[in-house]
Amino acid sequence: MFHCRKKELNNLNQRYQNGKFECIVIYGRRRVGKTALINEFCKDKPVIFFSALNASLSENIESLSRAVYLYKNPKGDISKAPLYSGTDAVFREITELAKEKRLIFVIDEYPYLAKAEPSVSSKLQHIMDHIWQNGQLFLILCGSSMSFMENQVLSSQSPLFGRRTSQIRLEALTYKEISEFCLNLDPEQLSLVYGITGGIPHYINKLDVKDSVDEALLSNFFDTSSYLFEEPENLLKQELREPAIYNSIITAIAGGASRCNEIATKIGAETSFCSKYLKVLLDLGIIQKETPITEPKNKKTIYSIGDPFFRFWYRFVPQNMAAIGSGRFDQIYSKTVKPYLHDYMGLIFEQMCRQYLMKYAESLPVLLSNAGQWWGTDKQLRKEVQIDIVGIPIEGDSYLIGSCKYRNDKIGVDELELIRHYSAVFGKGKNNYYYIFSLGGFTENLIELENQGAVTLVTLADLYA
Repeated sequence: MFHCRKKELNNLNQRYQNGKFECIVIYGRRRVGKTALINEFCKDKPVIFFSALNASLSENIESLSRAVYLYKNPKGDISKAPLYSGTDAVFREITELAKEKRLIFVIDEYPYLAKAEPSVSSKLQHIMDHIWQNGQLFLILCGSSMSFMENQVLSSQSPLFGRRTSQIRLEALTYKEISEFCLNLDPEQLSLVYGITGGIPHYINKLDVKDSVDEALLSNFFDTSSYLFEEPENLLKQELREPAIYNSIITAIAGGASRCNEIATKIGAETSFCSKYLKVLLDLGIIQKETPITEPKNKKTIYSIGDPFFRFWYRFVPQNMAAIGSGRFDQIYSKTVKPYLHDYMGLIFEQMCRQYLMKYAESLPVLLSNAGQWWGTDKQLRKEVQIDIVGIPIEGDSYLIGSCKYRNDKIGVDELELIRHYSAVFGKGKNNYYYIFSLGGFTENLIELENQGAVTLVTLADLYA
């Protein structure tokens, strides 16, 4: 069943209905649902769907020839598909077919085809400019390599620059969108699904939560035969030439190393050596670079695991590998994973709260341009302090200052006093607004202060309302 992506699907359908030539670029990290979106859009429409191979040009031409043959002969014997001489011949054939009716031509995993035939982008540019732009072909170029799609398809350095008519960068689902996959779960269970999968539809389906996240993890994650157990390793092998080095870097970050020199020391390498590998992991979206939100170019830059699925795996799998391998992990899950889920969810909850403010909250006291973490030095106490959320106003000088607590106990007045103090350390804004987010709710004294307008209190249930 297809879930979410209504905006993207509507965009594609509207463009399809105009009857003009379209070149749509769809890209995003692996497993995010690009092919599912394209398949849903193409349903019941004339389409030649070609998924490029990470293989030689001849193998890609053979596969492309079969795709054209299946369009022309839906019930034909694929072994009898005639082989085209090259991509030029295929593109000429598609030109003729598109004269008959509105035709969708999908090249999925386009970077693989470009790798096999480096001149293919120039060939597409030429045929778009001279033939296709006056026809009714609906071309979709799709890719999982973010850096390739941005630098060699969308950038001004690409032969295809300016030829696209639309582009869709498909992002992971938000915490609220995944509720469409798990209708019977309560907010805390839903938040755990989000924290484990990062909103990646493929992982949500593979986790396959029915009634209990714990049961789903034991069956579909902490089991050596399960798909999700080997997913990080398989992705690194699929995407990278030296997966062992990248694994060491991710392990170092998961272990608390957050600056380039710290990571390099942990893996026993030079900082310059480490930097180039960090860039690749950044491009893949596995790790992220963070700075205090009001200081984007700052020496305070740190690295963290940005992909929640990788973060969850590296947090709980390596240390329990022996028990998982022995098949007795269900006996110790309640001791090695369950008690630490709330702690793990701390950063995930902050991400959810920022999504809430930027996407779902109604009647905010200020319009926000962005929201993120801030940290700096409290000169009075001589220590570094961190604010979970600083909301940057589009205009004016009143900021939103927020605290996020993913724990069962009720949050009291002391938390409001603390973020007021941190707001003074932050030192920006006048008449700032205070928000406190909590899993376990709030004390009566703090609720009374909310009634007086001193703070806004938001529970986990409120995030899903």
